Amino acid sequence: MLSDQQFESIYNEYKNLVFNMCLHYVLNPEDAADITQEVFVKVHQRYAQYDASSASLKTWICRIAINHSLDFLKAKKTKKRFGFISALFHPETNEPIDSALQINHPGIVTEDKEGLKNLLLIIYALPENQKTAIILSKIEDRSQKEVAEIMNTSLKAVESLIQRAKQTIQKKLTETEGL
Repeated sequence: MLSDQQFESIYNEYKNLVFNMCLHYVLNPEDAADITQEVFVKVHQRYAQYDASSASLKTWICRIAINHSLDFLKAKKTKKRFGFISALFHPETNEPIDSALQINHPGIVTEDKEGLKNLLLIIYALPENQKTAIILSKIEDRSQKEVAEIMNTSLKAVESLIQRAKQTIQKKLTETEGL
């Protein structure tokens, strides 16, 4: 059983890492904060199941954060699919609303917002494994070895995922710039 003091120590050490990782997936600080809270609830509940011989604590927590972020995005996508028609209108007034995706990421500087928004949308649309590999390696600046550990896959698979993601991103950026 994890003592309150041990949990507090784990939380204080990894809370920023988890929040930033979640933010890179969901692109919204409020959602990232909610997911971060859920991650640490799961860490507390499942700490007894943690096996230090299979992964470091940091890697284990990162896996939980990634899985929760991906689950959140799947649930959001499902809600969008079923709520698409009604989401085009305000529920109270039935007036049309702007349905464009709004990115609320604190790292975006105003003058770079449009280009970065486009890049983040492309990354956001990548298949889950490619998105995870790109976020961990390029945004979180982790080594490919660490990415392989977090994703529980081989180094070659990570290299392949990153390469395919880069190709997709380049193709989409070229299409959106009309080149």
